[in-house]
Amino acid sequence: MSHIETRHFLAKEIDIDMGRSIVIMNEKDARELGLGPNTKVRLIKGDRIRGAFVAITKTMVPPGKILVSHDVATDLKLGKEDVLGLKPVPVPPSFLSLQKRLTGRRLTQDEIYTLVKDVVDGVLGEAEIAAFLTSQLYYELSEDELHALIKAMVDTGSKIEFEDTVYDEHSIGGVPGNSKVALIAVPTVAATGLLIPKTSSRAITSPAGTADTMEVLARVDLTPEEIKEVARKVRATIAWGGKLNLAPADDIFVNIERKLSIDPRHQMVASILAKKVAMGVDNLVIDIPVGRKAKVKDMKEADQLAGLFIRQAARLGMSIKVAITFGGQPIGRSVGPGLEAKEALETLIARRGSKSLLEKALSIAGLVIELSGKTPPGKGVEVAREVFEKGLSYQKFKQIIEAQGGDPDIKPDDIPIGEHSYTIISPIEGAVTHIDNATITAIARAAGAPYDKGAGVYLHAKIGYRVNRGDPLLTIYSSSSVRLQEALNIASKFSPVIVEGMLIKILP
Repeated sequence: MSHIETRHFLAKEIDIDMGRSIVIMNEKDARELGLGPNTKVRLIKGDRIRGAFVAITKTMVPPGKILVSHDVATDLKLGKEDVLGLKPVPVPPSFLSLQKRLTGRRLTQDEIYTLVKDVVDGVLGEAEIAAFLTSQLYYELSEDELHALIKAMVDTGSKIEFEDTVYDEHSIGGVPGNSKVALIAVPTVAATGLLIPKTSSRAITSPAGTADTMEVLARVDLTPEEIKEVARKVRATIAWGGKLNLAPADDIFVNIERKLSIDPRHQMVASILAKKVAMGVDNLVIDIPVGRKAKVKDMKEADQLAGLFIRQAARLGMSIKVAITFGGQPIGRSVGPGLEAKEALETLIARRGSKSLLEKALSIAGLVIELSGKTPPGKGVEVAREVFEKGLSYQKFKQIIEAQGGDPDIKPDDIPIGEHSYTIISPIEGAVTHIDNATITAIARAAGAPYDKGAGVYLHAKIGYRVNRGDPLLTIYSSSSVRLQEALNIASKFSPVIVEGMLIKILP
């Protein structure tokens, strides 16, 4: 079909979101061009090109006209009524590279760049992108391929540059309750005067990403100009990276990963480092939680992943520290955007809180501070703790909230939590010996998190706590009684919290 000339149509935007780029055209036009439903086409306006999938109608749009989804209209800078060129997409060269990757053969730097460019331009569809991602579960990228992927993801998007040295911290996640750590660590770092314009993605497989949790308190969908302005004012941001066009291929990859509930190791490294390079980050702390039912199960795997980050960061000219942290149970007591925002705010205001949350947040902040050279190795956490205990972290957090359009005086009780709830109690007297991260995550997501900001889980007891029969173990919250029941069904099948008595066995 590559020989078919470009046809021109009068185009209008249609307010529709189907999770991918769509062009709706009349059946007669589609037949003349040999196009069927879900056929891939290129839409052209001047030097701008955007891929889209065809949807066919008999009545919605007349011959000679087309309707395009919002994302297409935005990328092509479509006027109220504009003329667009439309051309069927031939099999792209990147499709051959994809087939090569599916058989485990290595791709060159040029092949990877072309593949990523076709992802960004909409030339490759969801099936092809899913194939590329799942191929990594069976044939991991080589370090050269990984470096090429990071560079391609950066080079096919925008970059934000700051005049000062840029610091950041990022967790690979995989532990419920982890998203609120940044809400304490970032303002603590910024309160020392360092520039930390943090951007993060929304949750992929967890009940809340940092952006989901911060969104409870302030806007996170900042533009590049707003990011720079907020950072200039308060030395920090806690924003969503999806609106910045930074490594835009990553947002597409993450969307597919979310649907498949996968997070390939090398793709995760590429995702994190590409975003950081595009944000001009010079110094980075990576947090790798380790534990049963976490993304990383043991120290051997953690060391391998840390090495991957360290080697790739070196090739990118970035200073890095990797913190391997305990991920054997949820961080703090809360899981889910609203509950985590509430706990972070309570901790900052009271200057005390759950040990697992505070120790982790201040340790991460301390490592960032050490990268600045302001303190000797091992002393950064002391500086971070002093800043936190003086209330400077909370004051800085209020400034960040206000600069991002939120209410700086919001109180924890102002945060809405799901109106439907159920508390699971201990069936016996004993001690909590295990909390299943995967089950807690599944319960919170079934309850509606992260899309329902008020959904999630609150843990009344953690590992090592002694409880009596009838004491509360956890409370599930949801804005929907139906979703709450789904969460309870999971809780009844898989025990999220294990309580064991002192008597283990009687013989004979």
